[in-house]
Amino acid sequence: MSGSIETRWAVATDLPAIGQLTVLAIDALQAAFLTPAQIAASHAIMGVDTQLIDDGTYLLAERDGVLVGCGGWSRRATLYGGDHSGSLRDATLLDPATDPAKIRAMYTHPAHARQGVGRIILAGCEDAARDAGFAALELMATAGGRSLYAACGYQAIADADTDVGGVIIPLTKMRKALATAQQATLHSSDSHGLQ
Repeated sequence: MSGSIETRWAVATDLPAIGQLTVLAIDALQAAFLTPAQIAASHAIMGVDTQLIDDGTYLLAERDGVLVGCGGWSRRATLYGGDHSGSLRDATLLDPATDPAKIRAMYTHPAHARQGVGRIILAGCEDAARDAGFAALELMATAGGRSLYAACGYQAIADADTDVGGVIIPLTKMRKALATAQQATLHSSDSHGLQ
């Protein structure tokens, strides 16, 4: 693939491209982990959450001007779910002093999977949540996403399989403590000294 990956925060006009990427990612990247019925049911609980875009917390990754991935963080209580999954939504603002921020709606275009796109988005979201005063993050991992999150330091805290019309979707709630900016700087300088 040519071109480096650039990131920017999404705006409303990005919604059509985000929607297309989301459908592709769910259909293709969950195929190794879920049955066709589970993939179809996943669309009922996954997808675009415009609240993240309205809040300015949804990060896009682009290569040569083409959307290759997206994901966000949130200072609201909703843990997962798209605009259409109303029963999962809670717009209550979280308290950075006591609550973990949420990592939300992470998707990579199938043609760009396993090329570092998810890690770049996740790191950008973690940095933004840390800058907003949060000390920890939580997320709801799909079967396909769990290995990425574990590799990035997230720990499973609960199985949270969800019943969608009689179809069970395997999900895992995961959490990560954020290093402070000072700790992150010290760790970075320590690792450079070991080279």
